[in-house]
Amino acid sequence: MANDGWGLPQALARGVADLFPAGQGAAAAADPEQQLAARLAQAAAEGRPLRVKLGIDPTGSDIHLGHSILFRKLRSFQDAGHTAVLIIGDFTARIGDPTGKSATRVQLSAEAVEANARTYLQQLGQGQDPTRALLDFETPGRLEVRRNSEWLAGLDLPQVVELLGIATVGQMLAKEDFANRYGSGTPISLHEFLYPLLQGYDSVAIAADLELGGTDQKFNVAMGRDLQRQHGLRPQFGMLLPILPGLDGVQKMSKSLGNTVGLSEDPLSMYSKLEKVPDAVVEEYLTLLTDLDLAQLPANPRERQKAMALEVTRQRHGAEAALQAQVDAATLVGGAGGRGAAEAEVPEASLAAVHFPAKAFYLLSAVGICASSSEARRQIQGGGVKLDGERLADPNQEFADAAALEGKVLQLGKKTFRRLVAG
Repeated sequence: MANDGWGLPQALARGVADLFPAGQGAAAAADPEQQLAARLAQAAAEGRPLRVKLGIDPTGSDIHLGHSILFRKLRSFQDAGHTAVLIIGDFTARIGDPTGKSATRVQLSAEAVEANARTYLQQLGQGQDPTRALLDFETPGRLEVRRNSEWLAGLDLPQVVELLGIATVGQMLAKEDFANRYGSGTPISLHEFLYPLLQGYDSVAIAADLELGGTDQKFNVAMGRDLQRQHGLRPQFGMLLPILPGLDGVQKMSKSLGNTVGLSEDPLSMYSKLEKVPDAVVEEYLTLLTDLDLAQLPANPRERQKAMALEVTRQRHGAEAALQAQVDAATLVGGAGGRGAAEAEVPEASLAAVHFPAKAFYLLSAVGICASSSEARRQIQGGGVKLDGERLADPNQEFADAAALEGKVLQLGKKTFRRLVAG
C-alpha cells in the first residue's frame, strides 16, 4: 500500500516506511482497530494519550544517527501529547536480538547491560537541555522508562511454556534470519526463538497502542500484536521506519562497518562527516534526520547537503556551534599551507600518552585518530593524512617531541580533524 500519510499529521507520518494494520476503505478508516488515525481520534475524544512503545537492547555503549531515527519519531509522538514508553531491554539484551545476525550472539552480563543502559539514557538527553535532547525527559506524563526485567525475570517455567505454545516452529523459520541460517546449516540456539516472544510480551506488559521499529523488526512487532490478542488486549499498531544508510551511502549505518556519526561526536566532526555523504542519500538524511521543509530548500544538491549537515549538527550542539563547525570545515578544507588549520576551531587530542620520539603511524593510533598502527600506515600510504595542511607521505617520519607538534592539526581524510596539544 502506498504511503498517503495514512490520515496522520505530517510530523507523525514523515519518513514512515510501513504502518500496519492499515485497512482500506471508508469502514476501515473509521475503525480504531484498523486505522491508527481513528485510534488517535478516539483517544483524543476520550482525553487520553496513546502509549507508544520503543524497545532498545543496550548491547553497546554508543548511539549513532541511524539509531536516532526511531527516537526522533518517538519524540514526535511526545510532542503531540502522547506517552512514550521506552523499554530498556535489560533482560532481552542478555539473549540478543537475532534479527540481521548470521550466528548466535554472545550473551552479555547483567552488569554490562546496565552500564550500557546508563550511557544510552545520557545520550538520549537525560539531565540535559531538553531543546537539544532526543527525548523529552522533563514534561510530566510524556515518558516512561521501563526495564523489561520487571516482568520477564519473574516468569516461571509454566508461563514460559505457555508463551512458547503461542508460536510454532514454522512461524519462527518464516523469519528471514532464521530461515537463512537454517537453510545454510548454521546453528540456531533454542533460546533465540524466545526473543521475539519476549519482545512481544513487553507489549502486553505495558499495554502498548503502537510500537515503533525498523523495517527489519516487522516480525517482532507483529508478534507483540499476537500476544496482546492472546491476553485479551487491544492489538497494537506497528510503525516501521527505514534503516539509515551509513556514510558510504550503501550499507546500513553500523559501528562495525565504520560508517557512523555518533550522537556524542563534536560539532566539527559531525558536520564534516555529514557534509560529505553521497548525493544519493542526502534526501533520505533530510527526511529522516531533520524536520526541514524539503520544498523550501535550494535545488542545488550541494546546498541541500550543507543544509542537512548544518541542521543535524544544530540539533545536537545548538545553532552557534553548528555554524562555527560549518565555517571551520570550510576553513580547514580551503586553507592552504596550514593557514586554515591555524584559524579554525578544532577538537583537541592530547599528546600526553605519546612516547617520543614518535613515528607518524604510531602517532595516529596513539592519539586515537586511527584504530591501530596498521590502519594508520594504510591511511598515510594512501595519501589520506595531513599535518597542518601538508600531506604526510612517510609512515616512518619521526617527530622528536611534543613541542614539534603542539598546536598543529592532524587531518584524516576530509572528515576528521584534531588539534594536537601537549597536555
